[in-house]
Amino acid sequence: MKAVILAGGLGKRLRPLTDDKPKPMIEVLNVPIIEWQVRWFRKYSINEIVICVGYLKEHIIDYIGSGAKFGVKVGYAVEEEPLGTGGALKNAESLLGNGLREGFFMVNGDILTDLNPVDLKTENFPSLALVPLRSPYGVVEVDVDSYVMGFVEKPQIYDRWINAGVYYLTKDVFDYLPDSGNIETTALPLMAKERKLKARNFKTSFWRSIDSHKDIEEASKEIRLAFDERF
Repeated sequence: MKAVILAGGLGKRLRPLTDDKPKPMIEVLNVPIIEWQVRWFRKYSINEIVICVGYLKEHIIDYIGSGAKFGVKVGYAVEEEPLGTGGALKNAESLLGNGLREGFFMVNGDILTDLNPVDLKTENFPSLALVPLRSPYGVVEVDVDSYVMGFVEKPQIYDRWINAGVYYLTKDVFDYLPDSGNIETTALPLMAKERKLKARNFKTSFWRSIDSHKDIEEASKEIRLAFDERF
């Protein structure tokens, strides 16, 4: 099986860390995000990876190289100008080879997770992973008499689910992709409207999107709790 990592973004919200390195090279527990992702795919026997690179691409190419040191095979789809997540995937089409026939996995370049991506491959149908919405605030628990019962720090809300940025896709997705633009606002809504997209809930998996400086700190703590060793 093949996979795509979308690693070409500017990472504006993480400046100044991204002034001189691309977002996927930001370290969590002294390991770049993109290395976590490569090792995660390898853990699930997904050993051929296409990395979509753009901003400060040399940092990623120099670090990951051919992928041999991580036990995988890596190719690169280069964006000469920002294409968005949809345009970046379209730009990688020619590198996917048999991945177009078999289907392939894709992850946004700022995601850390231990969910099993192979669970998304159901009946060879395009699918996206869902994880519970995490409250950005602490929650106060109150009983029927308005007495405070306790406090829960940033709980997960299990009746609302968000796109985890992890996908299983088939060649049909390329019929919907823009030359430039984000897959989340172009292809996916169209596929959903035509009932060509499914979803799977991952209720207990570790998941964290690295969007801010605080996310780096919190992800480091959570990974220490979630894993006894690296992927």
